[in-house]
Amino acid sequence: MPQRDQEIALLRDELEMLMSERQALLRVAGAAAVMIASMDSKRLPVGAIESADLVATTINDLSEETLQDALAAVNAEIEEDSKAA
Repeated sequence: MPQRDQEIALLRDELEMLMSERQALLRVAGAAAVMIASMDSKRLPVGAIESADLVATTINDLSEETLQDALAAVNAEIEEDSKAA
């Protein structure tokens, strides 16, 4: 039984690590979403347009639930006007 308890403890530690990493990634995605939403793409340097487009495309590929979790992780909300645009 001690080996089973050790395996359970290892799985618990791994799950806690994964959840911590998920929270960190949600904060990154949320911050990136806020940054992209607040940028004026017409004022970006030419070299930054491709990177900004990649970030925006990746954010748009997130599920609505994940995007909401990411925005909540950085205490941000999507404004209704920006959704319609």
